Amino acid sequence: MPELLSDEAKGKALGRLRNWRLAEGAFERTVELASFPQAIQVVTGVADVAETNNHHPDIDIRWRTLTFRCTTHSESGITAKDVTLAEAIDLVIDAVRAERSGGDAVAT
Repeated sequence: MPELLSDEAKGKALGRLRNWRLAEGAFERTVELASFPQAIQVVTGVADVAETNNHHPDIDIRWRTLTFRCTTHSESGITAKDVTLAEAIDLVIDAVRAERSGGDAVAT
């Protein structure tokens, strides 16, 4: 069983996860992509990572705006698994945005 992170450890993690915040017992990031298909491409990439690691974020999809919430439900809080997942989500978002040549993605 993964251990819950201390407040200090969560703070250090958020120092590295610049686009994330602590919200209601989870790490949360909202990102707006250039289009709905690009947003779904991010969701698909995150789904692949989540399946590989057997740790899944909560995802809210609103047209081209995605909100990811990372928490370890079995532990009722944030663990190192959530830090790793948030880092992976950032990599997927960056990779999908890099594929776009037009540069019209909105930074969040």
